[in-house]
Amino acid sequence: MRKRAGIVSLVMFGLLAVSVPVFAHHGNASFESKLSTVTGTVTEYFWANPHVLVRLDVKDDSGKTLHWTVEAQNTVSMRDIGWRPDTFKPGDVVSIDVNQAKNGRPVGSTGGSSPTSAKRRIIINGKQFQ
Repeated sequence: MRKRAGIVSLVMFGLLAVSVPVFAHHGNASFESKLSTVTGTVTEYFWANPHVLVRLDVKDDSGKTLHWTVEAQNTVSMRDIGWRPDTFKPGDVVSIDVNQAKNGRPVGSTGGSSPTSAKRRIIINGKQFQ
């Protein structure tokens, strides 16, 4: 009986150890809590799992071009809120509300994508998307 309890404990510990990195991956600790608006020209749009990505060329205050990456959720979640494989096209001028990376790099997250999540403002070629 003690041997069985030991095996069960070992298996439970192993499962717990494996699951912790999964939760850490989906955290938002690396992003600021306040929203920033990023405006630029789409260079690439990746409709793929595990995360949909929009890459933008954005001019900073000094006129220098920054290459931004905006990370959204998975394709199923993004489809649920209206995104499609053709939502963005290279050359589109967009403004997207994001949470910027805390380290200051040109990376942002659109946050949650469930129907109950706060909606982020997205403007594509002058038209409000959501």
